Amino acid sequence: MLRKRHLKLAGILAVASTLLLTGCTKQELQGYLPGSGHVTNHTSSIVGLWVTSWIVLLIVGVISWGLMAWAMIAYRRRKGETGLPVQLRYNMPIETLFTVVPFIITVGFFAFTAKTMTAIEQPNHATRVVQVIGKQWSWDFNYTNDNTYDSGIQYQDGPKSKTEATLPTLYLEKDVPVEVDLTSRDVIHSFWVIDFLYKKDMFPGRVNRIYFTPTEAGTFAGKCAELCGEFHSAMLFNVKVVDKADYDAHIAALKAAGNNGQLGFDLNRMQTLPGNKAINN
Repeated sequence: MLRKRHLKLAGILAVASTLLLTGCTKQELQGYLPGSGHVTNHTSSIVGLWVTSWIVLLIVGVISWGLMAWAMIAYRRRKGETGLPVQLRYNMPIETLFTVVPFIITVGFFAFTAKTMTAIEQPNHATRVVQVIGKQWSWDFNYTNDNTYDSGIQYQDGPKSKTEATLPTLYLEKDVPVEVDLTSRDVIHSFWVIDFLYKKDMFPGRVNRIYFTPTEAGTFAGKCAELCGEFHSAMLFNVKVVDKADYDAHIAALKAAGNNGQLGFDLNRMQTLPGNKAINN
């Protein structure tokens, strides 16, 4: 009888869970993360890791809350009772359970996180290489393959402050693998495109790299994610993912404006840092 009752309860929980999940919106299914979940070739795996982690943690939480509620009700002091209830000590099965289950969950989280991060950090034999250089408080973009560049105007407080139309904009071609080389001209910055669900710090005298393939056309907001001074909040940029024709037109416009060649590290504010001479390698 008890076994049948447990099976019936499990069935009810399974049906309820299925109905709950099928009623979720697209935003809820991707854990309220920004973007569509398919902006780059990595975003779907990031969403999967995030949502799966929360589902596992929610299940653990529900079980824990249920056991606590059951213990508070089942072992509450009844009317007329005095003193402490019977105490349970040195129960090896329970103590083993409380040790093994958290260990398995921790190892599982580590394994899936390491697998996802390894795939994200793996070089992708990029067709295009773009060098992004952070500076207080704007961005320079070197289109390495096309031998041209775009330089953002550094933030000025007052009438000349940047607007959405004048934000530095990085152009990327849809479905073309890209390598983004990150460094800084002055202090530590961080390159963060919100809908890409990934960011990486930028250090003076050092190059960090991001590898991905943009898979969805559109304009995506980016910002510095490392406190870098007085106007850190104004260190914004856009990323435009376009087709080949629009990308080629943008490169042609930059060259027509005289932006030929590459912006060098002779513009760095701190010239005495180790690695400045070899940073182009």
